[in-house]
Amino acid sequence: MAGLPPGDPQLVSMIVSHLKTQGLFDQFRRDCLADVDTKPAYLNLKQRVDNFVSNHLSNHTWSPHLNKNQLRNNIRQLVLQSGMLEQGVDRIVAQVVDPKVNHIFRPQVERVVREFLSPGSCSEEPPVPPASTEDKPDSSIPEQAGGGQ
Repeated sequence: MAGLPPGDPQLVSMIVSHLKTQGLFDQFRRDCLADVDTKPAYLNLKQRVDNFVSNHLSNHTWSPHLNKNQLRNNIRQLVLQSGMLEQGVDRIVAQVVDPKVNHIFRPQVERVVREFLSPGSCSEEPPVPPASTEDKPDSSIPEQAGGGQ
């Protein structure tokens, strides 16, 4: 592993597998799914798809002999061909995933990659230290440090 250059496909594959075994992707997916149904982009897309399906179904008369699977597949194809899903998903990603990338996902991925590349050198550290609250009391407010260094 030490001989593989950064970006080597084998190294990347090993790191991605390690990230998966650590459950990081599942955690990211859960975090995003927990937020998605409250975002305007999702609500807008859901309403657009619902309206599209309702309009399409209004042109069909229900009967016991109606082939529901064929109708469902036809609607699915029409929704996909309309392009509304691509646009809507792009907006959802912009509202749900993009804000989390730099502040939540990247630090966790970097920590796990560092641990993978040099095991043992990274002792059990907290995932992301709080915004340097540890340094400020010692240097700027001597009373709070208490002298226990």
